[in-house]
This record gives sequence, C-alpha cells and structure tokens, in this order.
Amino acid sequence: MAEDYDFPWLDEHDRFAFPPVETASPEGIVGVGGNLSPGMVLSGYRQGIFPWYAPGEPVLWWSPDPRAVILPDTLHVPKSMRRILRRREFTLTIDRAFERVIVECATAERDHDGTWITDEMNDAYVRLHRLGYAHSVEVWHGSELAGGLYGIGLGAAFFGESMFSRVSNASKAAFIPFARAMFRAGVRFIDSQVYTDHMARLGAVEIPRSRFVALLHEALSVPDPKGAWTARESLLEEAAKP
Repeated sequence: MAEDYDFPWLDEHDRFAFPPVETASPEGIVGVGGNLSPGMVLSGYRQGIFPWYAPGEPVLWWSPDPRAVILPDTLHVPKSMRRILRRREFTLTIDRAFERVIVECATAERDHDGTWITDEMNDAYVRLHRLGYAHSVEVWHGSELAGGLYGIGLGAAFFGESMFSRVSNASKAAFIPFARAMFRAGVRFIDSQVYTDHMARLGAVEIPRSRFVALLHEALSVPDPKGAWTARESLLEEAAKP
C-alpha cells in the first residue's frame, strides 16, 4: 500500500501536491490518510486522484490504471432508453436538490453491499456544492425524486461520483441527457473512475492512466464552470430529446 502522508486542511484556493500518480500501488492507491477539505479534494481531482474508502478506514486516494471514462464519441444510448426518453415521463433539473441526491446515492449503495459515501464524504461534497464545484442532476417522476447523479465539474471535465434510481431507468434518464448536454457544451470527458458493466453499457471505455492525465491537463486549461448550474436546465431539456 502507498505511504501514509501528512495532509493539511486546505481551503478551495490552496493546492496540495500529491505524489505522482505513477507511484501508485498496483491497486491504484496514491496516498493514505488526511482529510476531505475543499482544497485537498480539489487538488486530488486536478491531479487525476480521487478519495474512495469504506467506513472505518482512513481516507484512501486513488488513481487507477486503466481509467474508465465516457468520451464524446463513445457515449451510447440504448434503444430502450430512446423509447423512454421519447415518452418524456421524467422531468430533469440541475442543482435543485443536491443534498437529497447524495443521501439517496448513499442509501442505494447501502441497500446493495454497503456504501463508500461516508458521513465525511457527504459533508465534503455538500461543501463543494455550496462552493460551486459539485453538481447534481435530479430526475422527477411527477413530484417524486425518482433518480439522479452527482459529481464534480472542473475545467472541461466532469467527474462522476454516484447515481441512483428509485424508479426503473431513472438514473440512465439522468445520465444520458446530462452527458449529451455536457459534450455539446465542450466537456472533453466524463470520468467514471473504474470500469463497471452498467457504465460500459452507456459508453464507458478504459484508457491508460497516462492518456487520462493528458486529457485532464487539456481539460483544465479551460476556466472552471463554478457556480450553480440551474441555468443549464434548458440544455438538459434539449439533450433529453431522442
């Protein structure tokens, strides 16, 4: 396992230099311990590193090789989802219920095999949302929150964290229009972190970590789209059309 490093508490404008991602353990762990302060978490993302750990563990900082991403030319919309989107049975919003979305994501994970969205992770991403870096997409079925996703937006990159469904296909009904809207707006990639069959069906592919870091460097040359994204709902609505 990677060495345990000393991590100061940082605000959003501070930067922490993590060890080079090439020094990661075979599993992809770059460092162990520290905190989830805004500056620390943002420093990690800007260097291709993200926190991921189970309750009772110290914070683990990861940069896996290969890395799973969705690119503009790999996004896949299954035929079944085209039919669902055509029926317009869901309403989509952005940044209207971030705290509800992250709680639902944690609950959904816990209902399966435990969650990595600890109370500390929840608090950290709520802080980042309030600072304008973390964003949510909500899927409404009538007045009920049926599904959603959340993640971090930096430069021309979006780092997906988790999604949930309380109604069949609701998370896909959130992700597909959101991905379309992001790519049309100039986002270079959506980070899926590690490969899953679910994300592969939506177009996730594995790329070498070295290529991911190069794509990230290019994406971060664009100013951060900081602030609430509620104004992007019109883009989301347009992208929801089959």
